[in-house]
Order: sequence, then C-alpha cells, then structure tokens
Amino acid sequence: MRETLILNASFEPLSTVSLRRAVVLVMQEKAVVEQSHPGLRVRAANVELPVPQVIRLRRYVRVPFRQRAAWSRRGVLVRDRHRCAYCGRRATTVDHVVPRSHGGGDTWLNTVAACAEDNHRKADRTPAEAGMRLLTPPFEPTPADALLLALRLRDGETLPEWLTLPTPA
Repeated sequence: MRETLILNASFEPLSTVSLRRAVVLVMQEKAVVEQSHPGLRVRAANVELPVPQVIRLRRYVRVPFRQRAAWSRRGVLVRDRHRCAYCGRRATTVDHVVPRSHGGGDTWLNTVAACAEDNHRKADRTPAEAGMRLLTPPFEPTPADALLLALRLRDGETLPEWLTLPTPA
C-alpha cells in the first residue's frame, strides 16, 4: 500500500499515512493535495481525484518538538535505500560497524545496511579488521528526513524540489 506524506499547514513534514487515510482527509476538506502520483487516480461513484503523494493540512497542528529520529532496523535499511554499504548490492540485513560484542550499539552512526554475504564475511569484526571499506558513511537523519525516506519513492517518482533530501557527503 502506498504511503502519503502529511505536511502541516506551515509545510513542515508531520508523518506518513496510508493512501486510504490521505483520501479521507482530502474528502473531509481537512487537507489539500500538494503532490500526486502522475497518471494515477482514485475513483468512486461520484468522486475522482489524483492519488496523493503529499498532502497539506488546512489548519496548523501544534506538535511537540522532535529532536531526533528514532533508530530502527527498518529505518537503517530505508536510510541506506536498501543498498549494501560495502558492495552496493541489495541489502537485507543491518550490520553494526563496531560490533555489539565490542561495545557498539544500535545507533544511526554505528549501523549500516548490508547484504547477507558481506554481513557474514565481516562477522564479529570492524570493517578495518575484516579488510572491508564502507562505500558511504552512516549518518543520522533528521525526523523530517526520516519521514521523506519512509515514502520509498520508486524510480522515476520525484518530490517537489522544496521537499527533496540533501545527499549525504
């Protein structure tokens, strides 16, 4: 099922919701469609509207300040776009750069997406000890970046430039 990004009335990312919930918010006139999936439409007996990719609430919602994005295995895979940090192939596992047995924890800066083969080859060692090199260093996404990454855009799908992520250096 497609995920839709919800923006506050001030255009700040709030969360992602299911397509069904997004359509309900638009139909109840609580939100407007800011970006839609090209060529896709939702049809009902008396209604036809574009499939929303990004919606914006009509009224501002006050939200407690979130300083950090919560770490999760799924979040690491999404952050690294399911690409192995060691070889660039499809990643299905999460690897600890500094192994947990050596004091490494479950943090954004200590975990990377890895293919099962490279994760097994690295085993209980650091990349230097295993003779492996990280293609991209791990980074901690902001809460807004984590929401945008969670949208899982397919090839050819883009967000407006005012919503794009900075590429990690």
